[in-house]
Amino acid sequence: MKPIAIYWRNAVPNPAKVVIILEELGLPYQSKWLELEELKQPAFESVNPNGRVPAIIDPNTNITLWESGAIVAYLVETYDKDEKITYTSFPEKYLLQQWSYYQASGQGPYFGQAAWFNKFHHEKLHSAQERYGNEILRVVGVLDSALKDKEWLVGTKCTYADLAFVMWNINIDFVMASGPVKWDIEAFPHFKEWMDAMKARPSVAMAMKSLQEKEIKSEGKI
Repeated sequence: MKPIAIYWRNAVPNPAKVVIILEELGLPYQSKWLELEELKQPAFESVNPNGRVPAIIDPNTNITLWESGAIVAYLVETYDKDEKITYTSFPEKYLLQQWSYYQASGQGPYFGQAAWFNKFHHEKLHSAQERYGNEILRVVGVLDSALKDKEWLVGTKCTYADLAFVMWNINIDFVMASGPVKWDIEAFPHFKEWMDAMKARPSVAMAMKSLQEKEIKSEGKI
């Protein structure tokens, strides 16, 4: 199998979400790192006209694909024939989609806005910081409640739906540290236990390490 090219950059949760799936499925891949100024250049816009990461090129099927949710769905449907991190049974298949859509529409945008207004906006807008900080607490509360009586969001194993949340969740401490809304993971014990289980997975550890180092040295991946 030829390596799948993945375009991504450091410290960005959504591309790492795709790397985790590649690792979980044992797929060969080649990291193509992009700096911020490269995203809106013609070379990358020919891959993703939206000028955002992640994007992949899979030479095994001749597909170029962008948007992390679409990429994850493609990788799972195409390569997870043993259902290592998915289910095709009813109703699990649709419950996985439910949580995947919630991550893409509920977690990612709110957490991203919290990061922007707490860390990067040129002025401190307390109302925006408070709104998006509270949205983080709300989303985490939904997850904590859903995990009250079970280990994983769907079924009895860790799936792509669980893993979709992990990288943004790992960044909560960073995002909330300079904002007005207090964050205490101990207030969400089921969420914490779930996160600890995912952070212990080699795929998540690899994604976290590569975000810090800007390269993956194991198994010939660069």
